[in-house]
Amino acid sequence: MAAQTDGWAGRVRDGPFARLRDRLAGWRNRLVESQRFQRFAADLPVVRRVAGRHASDLFDLCAGFVYSQILLAGVRLRLFDAVAGEPLALDALASRLGLEPEPTARLADASVALGLLERRPDGRYGLGLLGAALRGNPGLQRMIEHHALFYRDLADPVALLRAPPGGTELARFWPYADGPGTETHPAAAYSELMASTVGFVDGDALDAYDFGRHRRVLDVGGGTGGFLAALAARHPTLDLVLFDLPPVARLAAARFAELGLGHRARVAAGDFRSDPLPAGADLITLVRILHDHPDAIVLTLLRAARAALEPGGRLLVAEPLARTPGAERMGDAYFGFYLMAMGRGRPRSADAVGRLMVAAGFTDIRRHPTRRPMLVSLLSAAADTKAATERK
Repeated sequence: MAAQTDGWAGRVRDGPFARLRDRLAGWRNRLVESQRFQRFAADLPVVRRVAGRHASDLFDLCAGFVYSQILLAGVRLRLFDAVAGEPLALDALASRLGLEPEPTARLADASVALGLLERRPDGRYGLGLLGAALRGNPGLQRMIEHHALFYRDLADPVALLRAPPGGTELARFWPYADGPGTETHPAAAYSELMASTVGFVDGDALDAYDFGRHRRVLDVGGGTGGFLAALAARHPTLDLVLFDLPPVARLAAARFAELGLGHRARVAAGDFRSDPLPAGADLITLVRILHDHPDAIVLTLLRAARAALEPGGRLLVAEPLARTPGAERMGDAYFGFYLMAMGRGRPRSADAVGRLMVAAGFTDIRRHPTRRPMLVSLLSAAADTKAATERK
């Protein structure tokens, strides 16, 4: 299967080599645990830099929550907007934020340490590199605000690990997975949040896959239509169909009408866990959908997608994948706990998604390189032998 990414280490789990690897890792860990070795490493110039980097990484793990709260304070106080036009002296910055000078200095100095602000030679505070990147991404700022719910769930992480699904702040924010609702159902609020945070995801997906070879695209779980709207701008001849829960589908229909896409973009309402998907598409897209659901629901969705695809059609999955080189922390740490707090779903590697695709009857599974794999990876699969042959 072309989607394999678990790598060399995953292929030597058993046998003598694996046992040797375990013994070497145990010896290394006992050595690093020794305070005597730690002092030795700190004194030896050859390894001092490596030891210092490891110590810094460990401290960052301990202090990560503090860093995130500093970031949240900066977003809520509009700190980065305050210094975007020109750097400000402490008193001017305090006045702009509505704080006393002393706490303003604490926040500003902490933001400098995190790369969000810069301290200029004359003592003023200006926008730093990370602050500028954050200010240019309003969706990320909304997600930082949203994380306040997540942090409350993480206040007692052991309790979260032991608790049954549901009853968390995130589960209450994301209840529409348990069934469609009324006009005021919070599915709309969740979809709007997701729509505001997927700009990079949409762009990277559109750059990484040849959508022009298709005739009609069905976006399942398409929310308020952001991905299809971006796709429509790139490929003006594609027919577009969006499928989502009724309260969200109505928002998408209104968006398409406002954008003048009513002649080529239509909306179908339903629940993919129980309703058949609209037939007639030669490409079905699942953008940040699978990792929100357990394997049984994912398998149901994939089988429904295969049944709905035209002969020769393909499936395209776009989402962050676990065990992506360089993005392991996002996949298994961040999304692992976020989805647990949400009450369902799990991060999956490309291999894990591929196995579910195979179980649903797909073939010719391929991974398409993206610009920022930590944000989105792409897997495509053929619905039948004809599609696999045409792809080759």
